[in-house]
Amino acid sequence: MENKKVKLSIIILSFNTKDLLKQCLDSVVEGCRGIDEYEVIIVDNASVDGSVEEMDKFKSRIKNLKLIKNKENLGYPKANNQGIKEASGDYIMLLNSDTIVKDRAIFEMVQFLDSHREYEVIGPRLLNSDGSLQSNCGRFPKLPVAFVMLFKEHFGGSNFVRWSPGKSQTVDWLMGAAFMARREVFDKVGGLDENIFMYMEEVEWFYRTQKLNFKTYFLKEVEIIHLGMGSSKTGKTDPILNIYRGLLYFYKKHLSLSEVFILKLMLKIKAVFALVLGYIKSDEYLKTTYGQAVKIN
Repeated sequence: MENKKVKLSIIILSFNTKDLLKQCLDSVVEGCRGIDEYEVIIVDNASVDGSVEEMDKFKSRIKNLKLIKNKENLGYPKANNQGIKEASGDYIMLLNSDTIVKDRAIFEMVQFLDSHREYEVIGPRLLNSDGSLQSNCGRFPKLPVAFVMLFKEHFGGSNFVRWSPGKSQTVDWLMGAAFMARREVFDKVGGLDENIFMYMEEVEWFYRTQKLNFKTYFLKEVEIIHLGMGSSKTGKTDPILNIYRGLLYFYKKHLSLSEVFILKLMLKIKAVFALVLGYIKSDEYLKTTYGQAVKIN
């Protein structure tokens, strides 16, 4: 049976974030006021904290609420792709469960796409829980950017890699926590690359969109709070290891052999440096994380 067409499909990935998910859905209901027809598709990655039961409570508040229940944690790209395949909206939005939509932010994003045909993908300004700016726009990780990612930011940070622009503008990529795209983008570009379990998947997807000349726009006037790390229970170790793997995969898929070689060299140098520092400082986190990172090829 073919899905009924709606204006907007919102895809939310759930993994043991019951309380965050409830907060997110409450804000989505308000954020969508003014949109005649929208659907919310929740993809649950085998949560065991009562998340599924919590979703059932929203069936009376969200007219078109769909639930996909996975029997195991399929990871971020594969689970979102399940939602994308199920979506029937003219616009498709990926939204993390650890977000809070401010005011009518989703409605305003829909209005923007309706009136600006020159842009195909848009994202809001993301805020931390205290209202401070969250860096959700970035440059593609070509070698100079990758170098800064691995070294300069380690010693104090830089807006060269990722930042929150002071004005609305086109950007290379947006954080996957919240962005909206026209259906034609997903139709032509495809979904997220399922070879990436988590982290770097949105960067790789946006790289493909740019290759097909789709424009990505950061909309400063629209705000969504992103609490961050809602589904992570392992601190920084898994994100760092997955970023290592994601960078290598991105280079092997899209860039030259010489660039892959240089990236591998930079990754090794950074991992060895951090590992040695870990032993000097007796830092178990550094020893554990970079002891694994140095083995990644």
